[in-house]
Amino acid sequence: MKFNGPQNQLPEVDLVPMMDVLMSVLTFFIIISMTLTGQQVMNIAPPEAEGGRNPAVSDSGKKVPTLIVGLNAQRQIVMNNVPVPEAQVITSVQDFLVKNPTGIVILKADKSLTYNDVANVLELLRDIGGDRISLSVSSS
Repeated sequence: MKFNGPQNQLPEVDLVPMMDVLMSVLTFFIIISMTLTGQQVMNIAPPEAEGGRNPAVSDSGKKVPTLIVGLNAQRQIVMNNVPVPEAQVITSVQDFLVKNPTGIVILKADKSLTYNDVANVLELLRDIGGDRISLSVSSS
């Protein structure tokens, strides 16, 4: 038996199968990401929180002045248990925030409302009061 000695040839790596696998994986992730971003999630009841922090009490234990704005199941904005127009809500919230610089506005929304309904009122309150808005979900 005679060996031909060591061959100085480098083995060739065929990249075509690896490229096929990479393209398949890339295509899979592109298709999945396109289908997930196109979904609209509507009519989901907001989650209930247990053991949450009461926004009406500060960290030092002092009671913070609050104004409660309600949003009932009929999508009406309610203040003092009476439906009020949007313009009156704006003036009431602005007056409250001017008189109470540390006060907060709490939006109590009905659990049966869609997220879009609550988001519209939150956006209105955010434009008026900035970061002093809190959300509370209740079932009626």
